[in-house]
Amino acid sequence: DALLGCHRSYRSRPTHGIGKFKYLLPKELPKKRKEKVRMKEIDAGTEYQYGDVNIQMTSHDLCLVEHFAQYVHRLCNRLSIRVNESYAMPTKTNEVLFMEERGSKMQLDAVLTTHQRVIQVRGLSSTFAPILLEIIQSSQPEGVHLLMKEHTEADFKSRLKARPELEELLAEMS
Repeated sequence: DALLGCHRSYRSRPTHGIGKFKYLLPKELPKKRKEKVRMKEIDAGTEYQYGDVNIQMTSHDLCLVEHFAQYVHRLCNRLSIRVNESYAMPTKTNEVLFMEERGSKMQLDAVLTTHQRVIQVRGLSSTFAPILLEIIQSSQPEGVHLLMKEHTEADFKSRLKARPELEELLAEMS
């Protein structure tokens, strides 16, 4: 009789429903597909102001370049310099080969990975740019290469990975 008579008596109690919060949350929309990354219009700048400037940091040590990029990003924010974008470039891998003294065979000595981070800044004043560069250079860690240059269309294209298989399929379809 105890097994058959299963009813929930707590629904009639005054404490029923305490702790429920689902109705407070906004309804979740279904996830959209990511759109293709489109190139934004490149700002050429004026006589007194640079347009889009890329601050590129390259190193073999991932942790070092990541933290330095974070530092530069925060520095720009603190100095009221508008950061347009901050992104990582694809990692490059180089194999170092060496030849033995009396042999003709090349042997693999090491594999070097190069990590690159880019911070894109917009509207940098031409009077403040040398000051910013000096601040960044004074705190630049060993082993990190720094490059500051104007953003070009080639920089945007180098950011995206080439997919030759996809390009071949598209060529076959058309």
